[in-house]
Amino acid sequence: MAEYMIRMADDRGHVLEQVELGGSEGEVRERFAQQGFLVYWVKPKGLLSADLRLPRRRKIKQDQFVIFNQQFVTLIHAGLPIIQALELLMKRQRNPFFRTILQDVRDRVRGGELLSEAFAAQNIFPKVYTTTLLAGEKSGNLEEVMGRYISFQRLALSFRKKLVSSLVYPVLLVVMLVVMLIFLITFVVPQFANLYSQLGVELPPLTTVMLAIGTNAQHYASYVAVALVIVGFLVWRWMKSDAGATYVDRIKLKTPLLGDIWLKYQVAVFSRMLSTLLSGGLPLVPALETAGESMQSRLIAHGIEGATVKVREGQPLARSLEASEVFPEMSVEMIEVGESTGSLPAMLNSVAEFYEEDVTNALATAMALIEPIILVVMGVVVAFVLISLYLPIFSLGAGGIH
Repeated sequence: MAEYMIRMADDRGHVLEQVELGGSEGEVRERFAQQGFLVYWVKPKGLLSADLRLPRRRKIKQDQFVIFNQQFVTLIHAGLPIIQALELLMKRQRNPFFRTILQDVRDRVRGGELLSEAFAAQNIFPKVYTTTLLAGEKSGNLEEVMGRYISFQRLALSFRKKLVSSLVYPVLLVVMLVVMLIFLITFVVPQFANLYSQLGVELPPLTTVMLAIGTNAQHYASYVAVALVIVGFLVWRWMKSDAGATYVDRIKLKTPLLGDIWLKYQVAVFSRMLSTLLSGGLPLVPALETAGESMQSRLIAHGIEGATVKVREGQPLARSLEASEVFPEMSVEMIEVGESTGSLPAMLNSVAEFYEEDVTNALATAMALIEPIILVVMGVVVAFVLISLYLPIFSLGAGGIH
């Protein structure tokens, strides 16, 4: 006898999930069907754990998710029922993990759950998505609401790709610098140490220090690597905590030049997200709660949380955000104009567009400054290492070493 997970509904429409013993999937299905239950699926418990629980730690690529939603909205617009649309997209899905997720969503919807509840139960989709679906279901205009969400995701994806593409070259330079330093210190410097030890000459202090660094680095490289991995893991775990994430975010915002760019980027994301939720028919307080929980910046998330409390008490959104002392003055003033004119979603879109353009220009300027600085640092470091290594040879050639 094996354990099977069964999902079924009784004659009153109550959906049940439980573990049962049986000889096969068909035997368990037949047993409960004879008892009057509507059986949705029967799966081996071990297989269910392996196929549904462990992979849920993985993520679905954003561009892949956008394409799915575009196709889903197209099928709904064509008049297909939600279950049939999910089945069609599930069969065409090439990603096995995503296919498994869609299968579970379809089964839950067939069992009587709302589409938003079925997606929320997967624990991998952003809350802004499930909240948007819920707003569309409540307003009866799911197609239009999902269309707004798709537009939001397209803009966010395009903006993120621009940011990543502008950071590729500086990151590549930093990686090259690190690799070059590791090669010089762990391989080249010890070779010179062996050479000078055989010559038995008196070395300048600068060369002595550099050779000591290279020799120790070569001997203790494995220990240092293990220590760095352990420290990195502990720091990563600490950054996942609220206190650690808040501290790191505070450092980000105080970083010269890049801190201001990070703040404006987060404000643009918040404005675009809040506009999408409000346009979908969601009330302001739930929309603020959803947007706040979806923010990467912990300080801005805390600021939105405090503003949500004030808005719930009846205060205007602009003044509530201003009291958080996190949002830029320009964004607060633009939101205040949107509130006073009754066009808050449109003004939030304008705020997002303003700061997205500002971030793009500021990042281009920052990269134009950072790239030469990195190149200069690379040149200085390499020159310092080489000079310290070749200094005894220069002295020997000049007759300074006997």
